[in-house]
Amino acid sequence: MTQATSAARTSHVAAPDHSKANKAIGRRNLRNGLIFIAPNFIGFLILILIPVVQLFYIGFSKWSAFGDPKFNGLTNWVRLTHDSNFQAAFVNTIVYSVVHIPLTLAIAFGLAVLLNTNLKGRAFFRTVAFFPYITSIVAAAQVWNMLFDAKSGVINQIIRFFTGGAWAPGWMGDTKWAMVAVIIVATWREVGYFMILILAGLQTIPGELYEAASIDGANGWQQFWKITVPCMRPTLFFVLVTLTIQSFKILDLTLVMTNGGPGTSTLMLAQYIYQVAFNRQDFGYSGTVSLVLFALCMIVTLIQFWYNNKKEK
Repeated sequence: MTQATSAARTSHVAAPDHSKANKAIGRRNLRNGLIFIAPNFIGFLILILIPVVQLFYIGFSKWSAFGDPKFNGLTNWVRLTHDSNFQAAFVNTIVYSVVHIPLTLAIAFGLAVLLNTNLKGRAFFRTVAFFPYITSIVAAAQVWNMLFDAKSGVINQIIRFFTGGAWAPGWMGDTKWAMVAVIIVATWREVGYFMILILAGLQTIPGELYEAASIDGANGWQQFWKITVPCMRPTLFFVLVTLTIQSFKILDLTLVMTNGGPGTSTLMLAQYIYQVAFNRQDFGYSGTVSLVLFALCMIVTLIQFWYNNKKEK
């Protein structure tokens, strides 16, 4: 009887309430998380978010960096429609991006696939491919300018050797070839960085997938299109978005290599923003051009996100 009573009392004892302890742990984790991201968030708020918000007002204002910006409505935007330099910079940026993005992505992907194999000395070749990205852009641009020299450059000497001295491009002094030279140098410089990103993605693909495909009789080309490419979609999407934004805001390379010339053949939007702001002291109008560049990057990025989500479904 006593044992039955004790058992009954034990069965009616309520389970300990852990809700308060769980809430305390949740609050502590939230506090620790906020403390962890606070430095980065504060830096983003002060250095990026606030200036971007201010840009939307400056882009509709007249401001020469002296005094306060004065709102002038759509005056700056109407001015864009008559600005031949802006139109040239806009077209050049589009042309550069349309050629540079797929070219860099294709070469980076090809190198990553090649250097992901059991190639002898692959660590050395990975370092060689990545080295241009960490090289000083000023030094690299000056060296490439000497290589592209129309008269004494090594590249034209090689071309003349194969053409019998009949023809060679003018490169930096030719409005038709200056953009080609910029694209070549930009691709050479950036392909190693994106190769490393793609290589990291390739190494996450399970080897069992390729073994199973080989057993089923799939050749290397079929394995590439049916296994490698689908598994690499998230990495390729990240690389594509990053490469697109980086291409639209190119500045340092053209500034050093051509300074936008000859004429306006290599003038880019980012460089034109720099010229208008710091050479002409017209910060209001440069803010308007900056908004155009911001909108261009945003629209293309949103299209890429939409297309990627559509493919995943």
